[in-house]
Amino acid sequence: MGKHTKKPCDNCESLQTQVFALQTRVDALLAVVVQLGEQLAAARKTSATSSKPPSSDIVKPKPPTDENSDKRSIGGQIGHHKHERMPFPPEQITDFVDHRLHVCPCCQGNLEHNESLDRIIQQVDITTPALTIEQHTRRAYWCDTCRRSYFAPLPLHIDKGGLVGPRLTGLIAYLKGPCHASYSTVRTFLRDVARVTIARSEVNNIIKKVTEALAVPYTELLQMLPNEAFVNVDETGHPCNGDNWWTWCFRAELYTLYRIDPYRHAEVLMDILGKDFAGVLGCDYFSAYRRYMKECSVRVQFCLAHLIRDVKFLITLPDAQDRQYGERLRTTLKEMFEVFHQREQIGGPELQTRLKMARTRVLQAGKNAPATRHAQNMARRFETHGESYFTFITTPGVGPTNNLAEQAIRFVVIDRHITQGTRSEGGQRWNERIWTVIATCVQHGKSVHDYLQEAVDAWFRNGTAPSLLPTAAKE
Repeated sequence: MGKHTKKPCDNCESLQTQVFALQTRVDALLAVVVQLGEQLAAARKTSATSSKPPSSDIVKPKPPTDENSDKRSIGGQIGHHKHERMPFPPEQITDFVDHRLHVCPCCQGNLEHNESLDRIIQQVDITTPALTIEQHTRRAYWCDTCRRSYFAPLPLHIDKGGLVGPRLTGLIAYLKGPCHASYSTVRTFLRDVARVTIARSEVNNIIKKVTEALAVPYTELLQMLPNEAFVNVDETGHPCNGDNWWTWCFRAELYTLYRIDPYRHAEVLMDILGKDFAGVLGCDYFSAYRRYMKECSVRVQFCLAHLIRDVKFLITLPDAQDRQYGERLRTTLKEMFEVFHQREQIGGPELQTRLKMARTRVLQAGKNAPATRHAQNMARRFETHGESYFTFITTPGVGPTNNLAEQAIRFVVIDRHITQGTRSEGGQRWNERIWTVIATCVQHGKSVHDYLQEAVDAWFRNGTAPSLLPTAAKE
């Protein structure tokens, strides 16, 4: 008999087994590629495709330039409107100086004055700050009847202020707050510019006095928050003596209030805004706001800018279904914003009708998602909270984004980088109140320095600091 050979069917079964094993391996490798692609897309998240701050974009690629286009020159551009400051009025000028020519500088001939062509140059300067130093002596007396010593009382502003008077107290608060100066910088400024040396502990005591002076206007705004028609909210980290606390920012129509808290959950909102808050809360999609919305039946305007960033992230994913889904969503959102930006031209019922139609298209596109993980996560968001992205359509005064709160919290982040947070409860109260003063004064175009001076002057007289709100708003 000849050698034993495999039957054709045996070879087919062997090949099928090998193909199946290879296919299984290919499928596993494809799954790994998809997973790595998603991880790479997540690692490449920027402020344009997520809620990350712009400062996290360490390296920003330059947009491509057309080699044939003219490179923009440095400095002012042709046709740019010239900006010139207004001259000081005559009542502010302390000295008028005329510069004259008596003979022609070329030929020594006679000159005729042409007044209409006179050129005026104004120069402003400062003088060394003048210190007023008062010495108050409390005369001592002895009563033979009571057999006790008595001292003459001090004026109230001397008794409360101690070493530093109200004007210098307001200046120190201005340096420490709006100017983000450290205690050491404040002391250096006072020593080198004001020519007065103050101990670090004394500067700290002065800040405590100003913190106390701002208590009443701060509390007034805190008590008003639950009654606002709409409030934008955001939060950021706040280092506190080695622990990570949180600064909450509440931006109302007429004021901005800050609150430092150890927690970043819905209880903070329930405590400040209350469980019966009847206004509209503008915020991002953070879980604390969703819980507050659910447990307290609060109307919410989720930030559409954050949603657009999440949609842009879908377009960066490796799965074609995710990208197509993201493109459909982005297109419908773009169409809706085109209508929104024409609100002044359209106006009236037609604007409402077109916005509602655009909203319907966005919601339909969001819910009609492929079976991929990222797309389904987005679809569940639209299914559960989709309507809350469009509260602004039916509620006048409410904006589609949370930009107001994000802008209001930006300078707080700058201050945090400089001061490295706080170390005590006193520091927290100071930051809350001075930040509230700064942001609210900016809203009304009011000088922060002038307001601090008014508040300090009132505190020195045992009075109450003026309200941060305009008089008309309180009425």
